[in-house]
Amino acid sequence: MTIEVVVKSSLPSPLQTQTTSVSPFAQIRHWFQQLNGETRTRILLLYSVTMLVVFGTSIPIFRYFLFTEVNNRVRDNLEEEVEKFETAYDRWDAETDNSVDAIQAFADDFMSTNIPEDDNFQIVILQNKLYRTNLAILPEVIGPESDLFQEWLTLDVAQEATVPSNDPTVGSIIYRTSLLEVNDVPVGLFVDAHLSAGEQSEALAGVYVFIKVAVGVLVGSLLLAWLGSKRLLQPVQQLSQTAKEINETNLSERLSVNGSGELADLAKTFNTMMDRVQSAFDTQRNFINDASHELRTPLTIIQGHLELMGDDPEEQQETLSLVMDEIGRMGRFVNDLLLLTKAEQPNFLQDETINAAQFMDEVYSKITTLGDRAWELTSTAKGTFVADRQRITGVIVNLAQNAVQHTQQNDMIEFGSEQVKGYVRFWVRDTGAGIAPADQTRIFDRFARAANTYRKSEGAGLGLAIVKSIAEAHHGHIKLTSQLGLGATFSLFLPTDDAARTKRL
Repeated sequence: MTIEVVVKSSLPSPLQTQTTSVSPFAQIRHWFQQLNGETRTRILLLYSVTMLVVFGTSIPIFRYFLFTEVNNRVRDNLEEEVEKFETAYDRWDAETDNSVDAIQAFADDFMSTNIPEDDNFQIVILQNKLYRTNLAILPEVIGPESDLFQEWLTLDVAQEATVPSNDPTVGSIIYRTSLLEVNDVPVGLFVDAHLSAGEQSEALAGVYVFIKVAVGVLVGSLLLAWLGSKRLLQPVQQLSQTAKEINETNLSERLSVNGSGELADLAKTFNTMMDRVQSAFDTQRNFINDASHELRTPLTIIQGHLELMGDDPEEQQETLSLVMDEIGRMGRFVNDLLLLTKAEQPNFLQDETINAAQFMDEVYSKITTLGDRAWELTSTAKGTFVADRQRITGVIVNLAQNAVQHTQQNDMIEFGSEQVKGYVRFWVRDTGAGIAPADQTRIFDRFARAANTYRKSEGAGLGLAIVKSIAEAHHGHIKLTSQLGLGATFSLFLPTDDAARTKRL
């Protein structure tokens, strides 16, 4: 019996092409999320809220001051018209016998010859009745049946007032009055009233124009801010992009600095930081390469001699001596590296007060045993200075050893010290071959040697680097003066003033 099994797989065939479609809604949502996450969007939102608050506050303030200015102008007009009436009345009163009929005649003459400002209503009231107005029909709010008119009938003194109204076609009622008297007895009233609805409508039209202009300014400023913020924040975007591209194999990326300001300073600071980082990485890489090279050589020598070592006891003893010598050289190399590392730590120095003359005698007695040279102690500084005695002794011995290695028998090596402008200076001068100008800075680097000399020591090229590190740990410095064929002078400057010593504490 044959059984046939058919397996249907739901997995797609390699030849099948799968496509993933994204809905327009998802794309729009992703765009909004990306847009909302941008710094310039947040800046724009903050700017928009600020502008809306400013404009929202300024509109009622603008409306208030505009209405106040309109009302002040209306009051000035009313005051001018009433003063004109009172001036004419006083002149007429002085020339005419005063009576109600005479006042009626004066009112008729004045009202017929004087035209008030728009929306101003001049009213003459005699014996508690409306006598005449500049218009045939008065608005209802100031007509004979109004409460305000009834109040005017009771006045016995001149008055100026503003009466608000709930009717938008009337606005506020601003009026001034002047008494009409016969033999010093009030018999009537001259009223100059103004309905402010017209001026308020014009003022509101100005407010609407202001709102339109403000909206246009707001939209325009937001658009310009949106476009300008992209260019303004470009250094930040470049910073982010550059930071993404930087890794241990690519440290050369830098930001382009355009213009001035905080962002330009940020770009400059970032570039300066990257220069330091790249320099540190390069120094570390070179250090590792040089250190590995210096360690590889003795290890190769040891391995080679051990592999070739035979059974002869004498040969074994020679190989053992060579191996111990190479191990000792590696030990000195490791100790030098540890010393360079410790020089960067705050507790590296053990300061003490040192008598300069006594210190010179002690060091001179030590360095004269380094080689058969014409040693000379030329000058001794006076007084005291503060330093790490052992570290400074090591520096001078190192400089003296370097002078011995680059001079011949009976060549002169000079050692001296002096006080110089807040520093005590120690120097070691030799009459050797000298150092080329191109090498005078480089020889203080780790594993560096002068190019014009052959190797005369078993050191790893760390001696002058150690000298420089110890000098800088004391907030001092090393200075080299040399010419080819005329020898070299190494000067160690250590600060003696209190301010310089305080930096190390």
